[in-house]
Amino acid sequence: MKVELQNLTKIFPSRNKKAGGEVVAVNNFTFTIPDGKLVGLLGPSGCGKSTTLYMISGLQQPSAGKIFFGEEDVTDLSPENRGIGLVFQNYALYPHMTVLQNIMFPLQNLRGADKMTKAAMLERAHQVAKLVQIDELMDRKPSELSGGQQQRVAIARALVKMPRVLLLDEPLSNLDARLRLQTREEIRRIQKETGITTVFVTHDQEEAMSISDMIVVMKLGVVQQVGKPQKIYDDPTNLFVAKFLGTPPINVFNGRVEGGKLYIGDAAVLDVPGVEDKEVTVAVRPEGFILDDNGALECNLSNVEVMGRDVSIVSTHEQSQNPVIRSIIDADNKIDLNAKSVKFSLKAHKTFLFDAKTEERIRFGEAE
Repeated sequence: MKVELQNLTKIFPSRNKKAGGEVVAVNNFTFTIPDGKLVGLLGPSGCGKSTTLYMISGLQQPSAGKIFFGEEDVTDLSPENRGIGLVFQNYALYPHMTVLQNIMFPLQNLRGADKMTKAAMLERAHQVAKLVQIDELMDRKPSELSGGQQQRVAIARALVKMPRVLLLDEPLSNLDARLRLQTREEIRRIQKETGITTVFVTHDQEEAMSISDMIVVMKLGVVQQVGKPQKIYDDPTNLFVAKFLGTPPINVFNGRVEGGKLYIGDAAVLDVPGVEDKEVTVAVRPEGFILDDNGALECNLSNVEVMGRDVSIVSTHEQSQNPVIRSIIDADNKIDLNAKSVKFSLKAHKTFLFDAKTEERIRFGEAE
């Protein structure tokens, strides 16, 4: 089911009644979620991603704009009539019910032509339980399950209605690191097997990039960039997006362009043809450094962290906006651990320039 958002806006009244004013949670969001794809809404707390999800679900009414499921305008349709499955961060399972009863509950509320026999409900419940791999836990109560198992029950309950659209609101936030990894892989498997159009809200960029077909990066209610995860990582539209995506985070320097060359401090570190002379912000991905005895960028060596196939060089530079610089290089490189400094050259396609004031991307050379 294709989901189309047209100029979607949500405005809340200010909590400070004396000051007045309004809070724009989502501002003019236009986007089409392709049929059968998993789309991640990504951004920091307060960016409007959950509000967008709740408007798609019908739990919140947009202040302006339209929502379409396929060709059907569902903007004013109630949540129960939209054909959505919704999974919350806190699972929201009924503690007095067994797993089976929790999964069957949405089916028991169906009326009219959609009403099912008890045998059909049982069959459907066991089908989705098997899909999410909890079919051996059907007689247990939620208190007898681990966090990961409870999350699977919540997903099964959302899927049992065979929804047109599956909505997941930070579904992994309450799980430990190992379970988060395992469960996100399961969510991706389930989504691929069912082919249900899915919207996944998260503040964890690694989570979003690992399982999404497309991601939408948001900031203060405004969409910053939309695209495939790798494309956005390789080609950020502004400094916010560049800094938000990537682990370790991107390294940011104060720089300037003079005569077609990029300077960090007094060192000309890269040719940037076609860029006018100006102050810039320079962002270099951790894998964008090349260990080079003749490199122009000289940093103060702090530490070397061996990570198996890779080595993380931790250094500092007076023009760095980060407390430390992290450079990921191949472990085959030999590093003098007693040296006071380390020199790098930079990979042009892993180095991004941004206007120092507007933080918008400045393209150069092959990056154009």
